[in-house]
Amino acid sequence: MQREQKNRRRLTPLWRAVIEVAFIVFLFYSNLLMGEFTASRGPGKSLAFALNDIFTGTNFVIALVCALIGYLVFEYLRKKL
Repeated sequence: MQREQKNRRRLTPLWRAVIEVAFIVFLFYSNLLMGEFTASRGPGKSLAFALNDIFTGTNFVIALVCALIGYLVFEYLRKKL
């Protein structure tokens, strides 16, 4: 029982990092989606069109890099303050 709890505590920071990075990526994509609907109000612009337009490899790399930088900055501030 003691060993299970020790392994669980070791994974906690990793899961916290994964959840925080995923949340930042979610915010990035939701912001892109809102911007896509605001900028392109033309006829025939549907949700499927907007999703196809924003889910690209480049956007995903940008989202991950920004999410990791954001996570590192907030972790630094948490430990510093």
